[in-house]
Amino acid sequence: MRHILIIGAGRSASSLIQYLLNKSEQENIHLTIGDLSIELARKKTQNHKNATAIELDIHNSEQRNREIQKADIVISMLPAFLHLEVAKDCLLHKKHLVTASYISDAMQALDEEVKKNNLVFMNEIGLDPGIDHMSAMKVIDEIREQGGKMILFESFCGGLVAPESDTNLWNYKFTWNPRNVVLAGQGGAAKFIQEGTYKYIPYNKLFRRTEFLDVEGYGKFEAYANRDSLKYRSVYGLDDVLTLYRGTIRKVGYSKAWNMFVQLGMTDDSYAMENTETMSYRDFTNAFLPYHPTDSVELKLRHILKIDQDDIKWEKLLELDLFNPKKIVGLKNATPAQILEKILSDSWSLEEHDKDMIVMYHKFGYEVNGQKKQIDSKMVCIGDDQTYTAMAKTVGLPVAIATLQILNGNIKTPGVQLPLNKEVYLPILQELESFGVVFNEKQVTYMGYNPNNVAS
Repeated sequence: MRHILIIGAGRSASSLIQYLLNKSEQENIHLTIGDLSIELARKKTQNHKNATAIELDIHNSEQRNREIQKADIVISMLPAFLHLEVAKDCLLHKKHLVTASYISDAMQALDEEVKKNNLVFMNEIGLDPGIDHMSAMKVIDEIREQGGKMILFESFCGGLVAPESDTNLWNYKFTWNPRNVVLAGQGGAAKFIQEGTYKYIPYNKLFRRTEFLDVEGYGKFEAYANRDSLKYRSVYGLDDVLTLYRGTIRKVGYSKAWNMFVQLGMTDDSYAMENTETMSYRDFTNAFLPYHPTDSVELKLRHILKIDQDDIKWEKLLELDLFNPKKIVGLKNATPAQILEKILSDSWSLEEHDKDMIVMYHKFGYEVNGQKKQIDSKMVCIGDDQTYTAMAKTVGLPVAIATLQILNGNIKTPGVQLPLNKEVYLPILQELESFGVVFNEKQVTYMGYNPNNVAS
């Protein structure tokens, strides 16, 4: 019997655990699911004979080492900043490691030792990062194999609400960490390359510079720029590419409306506000508006944001109950961003029968035999329910498939790595198709940078 240790049994682990339980008989594997909440870990085992739930405190070094030593391979579904201690223990006990998180500098620093011990530390093998890397490299490698030279790469991804569950004016609900949504785009200007020129979008302009995307059967979307589109330029071998842009997908109209919060200062997480425990939603809104002896909060807000009463943006604000004097924030020493998250959670939490949706869209521009060509690749995945969400599927399944591939010796290349090699991405993408994660690749007319496709 081979042993897999899964550390962290949160939402993203549902599909991962289900996959491995389904494979446990034929693959002769036993899962140990460790979480600080033993109840959550037990729930995820589904009383399966090939799974054991344990209460695991990641900060308990002795227990962590003991459990890692027992395993053949370790999956860490912890927050990214907690992976390092697990990684060091895996190195000490010579165990393979799989995470869905970005490779930190500290993790990368272990690469030489990991290679020396012939271990695989697979990272960035979730959705984004993860499926984005694999689906992109597959097409880029195919283009290169036919003698093509890449000149444009644009990549977009978004966690959204499925059309049948889209019931608010924002066409959006929280399908993942709400805090990340509220703080999106902060911490420096977005940077990318457009037609050979470096471009920068400061945070205060980010949500007014969006690109439009059409996805057959699902309509029109928009995307705003990610903070650093250049991060993977060398990793993908795209140092000479003329256009490189990565963005986050939303339904059309979201970004323009979200920009109201940015302009007001409601997304700021750098200071705590006073009296937030007893503050009403109306008081919170008023705190960002100038004083006026007679004008109402509503009038002041419309005036400062220059929005008319019949503007859909105004309707979106009303829908969030921002002007309600009876709803209380109830958070102590909260930042504006924390309060906004609380307010949005009232309206944007998924209902019991709601489904989520993942949309991913790549554009590949290339030159071959003197001709410019373009391939568009699109993927839409709809969740099954609140447990097996599209997000849980697209994050957890690649992790689970990669774990078995490493355990079975199909992924051999050692080191701290991303899923960029064929031995990794080909079998994983192929198996993902059986779970409805399918990319439709289509040859289209080369567009290059099209200013008509960018919102002002």
